[in-house]
Amino acid sequence: MASSTPALRNFSSSFKLLNPRSVSSTPAHRLLPFKFSNPSPSHNLTLHSTHYSFPKPARSISFSCKAQSSPSDPPRPTKVQELHVYEINERDRGSPAYLRLSQKSVNSLGDLVPFSNKIYTGDLEKRLGVTAGLCVLIQNVPGKKGDRYEATYSFYFGDYGHISVQGAYLTYEDTYLAITGGSGIFEGAYGQVKLQQIVFPFKLFYTFYLKGIKELPADLLGKPVSPSPNVEPAPSAKACEPHACIANFTD
Repeated sequence: MASSTPALRNFSSSFKLLNPRSVSSTPAHRLLPFKFSNPSPSHNLTLHSTHYSFPKPARSISFSCKAQSSPSDPPRPTKVQELHVYEINERDRGSPAYLRLSQKSVNSLGDLVPFSNKIYTGDLEKRLGVTAGLCVLIQNVPGKKGDRYEATYSFYFGDYGHISVQGAYLTYEDTYLAITGGSGIFEGAYGQVKLQQIVFPFKLFYTFYLKGIKELPADLLGKPVSPSPNVEPAPSAKACEPHACIANFTD
């Protein structure tokens, strides 16, 4: 093999074996085979470190749930408005239909009674629409010669909308049902309605105590006729003449 070149020999000769004990006391610039422009030990070597920037963590996102009503929403009207309605079964709608699901000879728990009757203003001068609903028999009460039903039904007022009610329907005495809501001008309605039996199941009188809605239109109001078995709608209302019924009344 060819001998080492002069350059390699000079480079290798610049390294000397050092005593390990002397390494710690030997200046750093004397251990290196290179020359610094200013090898003074008083000048410290500066180490440069590379800084890495990491992306900042994503900002936390907070969620808030808005309740159905907030301080910015207008308050619901709390004024109580009375609305009087007569429900009259004129025996021309096949109502009521008694479905004896209990298969017993007497009215018993579980029997169903779908019904739909005509309704008029409290002064009996104007046709309003119809009722439509379902009664579920809860208890037969022989001592009072009647029944207790749980009723769910609606009163339909043509273009004005409807009112839904639910609660106890007693055939032997007056009762109160809850107003569960409505549509049209009755949207958001709540309160209660008093049901007065006149002649079961043919004549009933209702007094609605409505809350949560705007002022009722005069079209639905009028001085109510006192309930009695002899009350009858005005002939013009019964005939649904244009001046004696509301617009697009429900039939």
